[in-house]
Amino acid sequence: MTISLKQKLAGVAIAIGVIATAGCSTGASAKPQAPASVEVATVEQRNVPLYHEWIGTLDGMVNAAIRAEVTGYLSHQNYKEGSFVRKGQLLFEIDPRPFDAALAQARGQLAQAKGQLAQSTAQLTQVQAQLVQSEANQQRTQLDVDKYTPLAKEQAITQQDLDNSVQNNKSAKAQVEAAKASVETAKAQIVASNAGVESAQAAVDAALVNLSFTRLTSPIDGIAGQALVQVGNLVSPSSGTITSVSTVDPIRAIFTAGEQEYLSLTRGGVGELTKLQLDLILADGTTYPHKGRFFFADRQVDPATGSIQLTGLFPNPGNRLRPGQYGKVRAAIQTNDAALLVPQRAVTELQGSYQVAVVDNTNTVGVRTVKMGSRVGTMWIVTEGLKPGERVVAEGVQKARAGAKVDPKPFTGGN
Repeated sequence: MTISLKQKLAGVAIAIGVIATAGCSTGASAKPQAPASVEVATVEQRNVPLYHEWIGTLDGMVNAAIRAEVTGYLSHQNYKEGSFVRKGQLLFEIDPRPFDAALAQARGQLAQAKGQLAQSTAQLTQVQAQLVQSEANQQRTQLDVDKYTPLAKEQAITQQDLDNSVQNNKSAKAQVEAAKASVETAKAQIVASNAGVESAQAAVDAALVNLSFTRLTSPIDGIAGQALVQVGNLVSPSSGTITSVSTVDPIRAIFTAGEQEYLSLTRGGVGELTKLQLDLILADGTTYPHKGRFFFADRQVDPATGSIQLTGLFPNPGNRLRPGQYGKVRAAIQTNDAALLVPQRAVTELQGSYQVAVVDNTNTVGVRTVKMGSRVGTMWIVTEGLKPGERVVAEGVQKARAGAKVDPKPFTGGN
């Protein structure tokens, strides 16, 4: 098939157009890309407090377990669970009727013992009177003997009269001894009666105490917990805790520190701990608004864990904090002066070393190896490799390649 000159010229024109179009396309693709947008943070320099943190558990200042001291049926609950109660406030009642009956019986026995004592006292008075009379009779018969003896020698009286007086005197002495014995017996009966009265009085006192135990009152001001025994149940001293009352203002925060950490904190003496101001970070991450203070350190280091228990106190107005809550106890132990800080997200860890992407005045990225110190919130202290005022990439680090141009925006993550 023969191709005309006109067709050949048309094909050449099409080829030239395709080449031109391809050339234009290649030129468009070679156009420089826009710089990557990143967020940068300025290296801050400020004095930074360095904190120690410990996991803590909250507990009441005083925790009083309410238990039954007598055996009986729980008849009333007189408080609202979880409410604040005052010292002496009635919490529970145990059916008092058996204890009222026991008290009445003890009082009856006391009255009987007192009656016996009165009878013994009267008997003592009677035998003492008999003793006085016997002694008087004996003195009279003794006078007769003394009088008749010289008269009998002078034969002024018969020997029979003297013998009669001597026998009468012996009889009178025997009566005196019998009366004395009766007095001692009466005294012994009084001692026994007194013992009976004291025993009966002790029984009355015990009955009164047992009756008072039917009213379970709070020994402290505090928050009363859940009732662990229901009304109608039989309770006894072996039943365990019925409820608990805790004093929660102030509230204790109990935490443990390692032995080396404890030694570091007390280089100037245990009194150094009292200078610490404590913060409490709650379970939701918020910081409790009231500062705490150190209370005491336990008497010993636990040899099994190498740690020592420490206790802090926090004000608890409104009783918001409750025993059993967990939180972090934090204390500033020293200040790092003129520390350099960058956001933690600006730091990249690579095989044990740390790097940051630094943006210079021409918005060119340079990757720099740095040394890091302590973390402070969302910030990180840089100990070597940066200067105050330099800019580091905090958002979009993956876009910041060494030598690349970037479009820096202020970091909005904050600290």
